[in-house]
Amino acid sequence: MNLMRRIPPLLPFLLCAGVMVSLQQLMRATGTQYCLTQLTMSLYYAIVVMGLCLLMGHAGQVSLGHGAFFAIGGYTSAVLTTHNFSAWGHSSLGGWLQQGRVLIAKEDVFGNAILTVSPWAAFLAAMLLTTLVALLIGYPALRLRGHYLAMATLGFGLIVSKLLVGSTLTGAADGINGVPPWPLAGSLTVTGKTAARVQNYYIACALVLLLLLLLRNLLRSRIGRALQAIHDRETAANAMGINTAAYKLKVFLLSAWLAALAGVFFTHFTGGIGPSEAGAFKSVRYVALAAAGGMANLWGVTVVSTALNYASLRGWFGSLDNAVFGILLIVIITLAPQGPLKPLGAWLRRILGLRNLSEERLERS
Repeated sequence: MNLMRRIPPLLPFLLCAGVMVSLQQLMRATGTQYCLTQLTMSLYYAIVVMGLCLLMGHAGQVSLGHGAFFAIGGYTSAVLTTHNFSAWGHSSLGGWLQQGRVLIAKEDVFGNAILTVSPWAAFLAAMLLTTLVALLIGYPALRLRGHYLAMATLGFGLIVSKLLVGSTLTGAADGINGVPPWPLAGSLTVTGKTAARVQNYYIACALVLLLLLLLRNLLRSRIGRALQAIHDRETAANAMGINTAAYKLKVFLLSAWLAALAGVFFTHFTGGIGPSEAGAFKSVRYVALAAAGGMANLWGVTVVSTALNYASLRGWFGSLDNAVFGILLIVIITLAPQGPLKPLGAWLRRILGLRNLSEERLERS
């Protein structure tokens, strides 16, 4: 009986891992493993929506600027890992950075020796820049509520998008290509090479499952209960001694980190990034996916986001993609406002409850 009581909390993670492995094996058996590329990209996009689930579904804050945080993470890593810092090579600072493996020597596409920032150092720089920007935007913006906050974050996203298009450092309208692979540990490398397609799919799966576990534990902690109180009645939560401003800023910062993290992984996987990733439509789409998945349902937003983004990346609906996406969104919100996985979860809990009840009767008899 103790085992049966401990299985349910882990059951969704085991089922999800089983589905992920089954999908890869099915694609291998059918000769469609090339589809893993789009599926991996969809998983990285889902991480952004997971952050919005935390921000919107549990803290009650609306953000239309998370596409900009995704782009900040991706562009920071892309610029640092492709820009030539050879001019620093003979300086004392450059020597110190090379000794610390912050700057690494490699060859460009023409075979010339150059110095670039290592992917790990670029990742840390991307997260640091995201932290600074999120604090600058979040502190004044989170004093706003409702559509005022949505408009403020939308304006932030538009500014970032225009800056990326107008800057030669970020490749202007063409974006940045030639982003190198990112060695994680041992033989694990984030890259879009065909030979590493399966490996990178499982890297994305492991990252999503790890983040789901961490966020689930966070939401079941005291912090999660405080966020739910803020979402339900902010004034009452404040009266009970909850520092609502601090909690809202922290959750905004965490959701921005998740978006930037996804942007870095996505950029190294695809080998490049373009200004469209910071576009207003991308941010609106993330919000719509969060709403379709159930807003406060972590599993729902992850599954729905992955599925719909995969369908779009595969071009299943062609030029009607946006129209079909809108129709699906209306249907899901109308029939299952808490997300399509909510009824399924209730059914599984009912089945497990009946099973536990039958086992108790057998033990008593």
